[in-house]
Amino acid sequence: MLIGIPSLLSPDFLKMLMEMGHGDELVLADGNFPAASHAQRLIRCDGHGIPEVLDAVVRFFPLDQYVERPVALMATGPEHPSEPPVWSTYRGIVRERSGSDAGFELVERFAFYERAKRAYAIVATSESALYGNVILKKGVIKA
Repeated sequence: MLIGIPSLLSPDFLKMLMEMGHGDELVLADGNFPAASHAQRLIRCDGHGIPEVLDAVVRFFPLDQYVERPVALMATGPEHPSEPPVWSTYRGIVRERSGSDAGFELVERFAFYERAKRAYAIVATSESALYGNVILKKGVIKA
């Protein structure tokens, strides 16, 4: 055990975050996402929702300051025209933990799947919110 590190960040999860470099992307996948079939590297975070995983990750994970929107969400389709309530939760977490007020990029569902296949890693959660998937682009730590 270490002091100050959320217990849901397993040793493998922390190792993966440390291995990532500037511009690498991390997908936080909801329970419906085909994580195992899309992942180059898969981290299981069963029993946890994306808000608590996002909160744990962005404490340590610098968001890319060199892109307009370092956080991307899976855009809703015409069958779900309104914004999912969980998105406002994500905004609050990102603002509080990273200080970023950059808006979120919305990525069409099938384009999101293709982007996820190229991501450094996918974290599979038990999130039940529809359109709950998130992509985080890693930034740099300035000396």
